[in-house]
Amino acid sequence: MTFTEPEVGSVGHTEKTARAAGLDIETVEYDMAALAGTWLLRPDYVGRAKLVIDRDADVIVGATFVGTAISELVQPATIAIVGKVPLAALWHAVPSYPTPSEIWLRLLETLSTQRRKGQPAATVTRNTTS
Repeated sequence: MTFTEPEVGSVGHTEKTARAAGLDIETVEYDMAALAGTWLLRPDYVGRAKLVIDRDADVIVGATFVGTAISELVQPATIAIVGKVPLAALWHAVPSYPTPSEIWLRLLETLSTQRRKGQPAATVTRNTTS
């Protein structure tokens, strides 16, 4: 955890280290500015979240968060990684709304969509034209 503005926090593998370790991985990213909870923190919120997922075990092996108030997201990521919590089980861990922890639901939804479409990775960004 690096307490800067914005904060930077990560746990486990990065995409690069997971590949170097020989894991078959997929990644999912999300623009945290697209969350209702971060907008309530500050309308000009800037941040990103990324998960690194081991395809074979279907568990998270790495997580990185950048943005205001992301420090609270690092421990749940640590628990998911250390506990090897299956992604299917994470769907039952409903995040508070509207808070930055809403990112967990959005990452799972985005991952589900990219898996249905057979896409290797997805990035969701806030529509800034409205």
